[in-house]
Amino acid sequence: MTVTLFVTATTARAEEPAKTSTFAVAPQYSTTHVYVAPQDFEKCVASLVAVFEGRTPPRGEFTVTPTPSKTILQAVLTPVGTFSVFGFQTSIPYPFGTERTGSLVTDLDGAVHSAAAHGADVIVAPFDDPIGRDAIIAWPGGVHMQLYWHTKPSSQPPFRTVPENRIYLSAGRVDAFIQSFVGFSGGAVVADERNAPGIEIGKKGETYRRVRVTSGFGKITIAATDGHLPYPYGRELTGYEVTSLSDTLAKARDTGATVLVGSYKTERGYAAMVEFPGGYIAEVHSAAE
Repeated sequence: MTVTLFVTATTARAEEPAKTSTFAVAPQYSTTHVYVAPQDFEKCVASLVAVFEGRTPPRGEFTVTPTPSKTILQAVLTPVGTFSVFGFQTSIPYPFGTERTGSLVTDLDGAVHSAAAHGADVIVAPFDDPIGRDAIIAWPGGVHMQLYWHTKPSSQPPFRTVPENRIYLSAGRVDAFIQSFVGFSGGAVVADERNAPGIEIGKKGETYRRVRVTSGFGKITIAATDGHLPYPYGRELTGYEVTSLSDTLAKARDTGATVLVGSYKTERGYAAMVEFPGGYIAEVHSAAE
C-alpha cells in the first residue's frame, strides 16, 4: 500500500519518459518504500524531510497486508522523490519489506495480468487495503515491485528531477529483466554502456555494464555485476538528483544521517552514498559538488 498523496502545485521541471505505459500514471506516483523500526521512525522522517526539502501529509496507522498486521505509514513528499515510510508495530508478514517501490497504476488487475504475461511472478495476488488495492510482483532477477490503485484519485505535480530506481543484477539476468519490464511498461532503453566507470559502484579502476531505462513509472539504472561489491553498493534503493551535493550532505549530517561514501566524481557530476536514521541507504548526485 502506498498512501494517497494530496499536494499543492509547486514550481517543478517535468521529465517526460520516452514512452507512456498503458498502466503507469506518472513518475511522481512511484514511491520508494522505506522500512524502519518504530523507534527510528520519527528521526528517519525528519531527516528525509530536511535533506530533500520535503513535507509530510497526515500519517496514519493501517493494516497494509492481506494478513493481520499494523504499521505507522507516513508519506514524505519532496521535489526529487517520494517516500512511503513504514514503521511496523507487529511482525512484518512475508514478503512485505522485500518490495523496493510502489507504483500507481490505472487498472490493478490489468497491470498484474500484463506483468505476468511479460514474465513477472505475482508473489502477492491483488488484495484490498483501506484506500484501494495492491499486489506485489517479482521481475526476472528477483526485483520486487508493488503495484497499487487508489479508490480516490491522487493529485501531485511532477518532480523537479525524477529519481532513479537503482537495481543490481547478475550479468545473466539483465537482458531478461529489460525485456520483461520494458515490454510491460512501454518504456525504452535510453543508454547501454558496456564499460561504465566502476567507481560508480565502488570499484575504482574497473568497468561494468550500466543500462538506463525510462518509462511512465520513472527511471531505472541497472548495474550488471559479479556481486563482488564493497559496502554499501547494492544496498541503496534509489538515486536522487539534487542541486548541490555538498549542501545536501551537510543537511544529512546535521539531521543524524551518515555519509557512508563521500563525494566522488562521476561522468554526470558528483555522487555520494548516505544512510538515513533507521538504515535506509540512498545514492545522491548532482552536477555541481
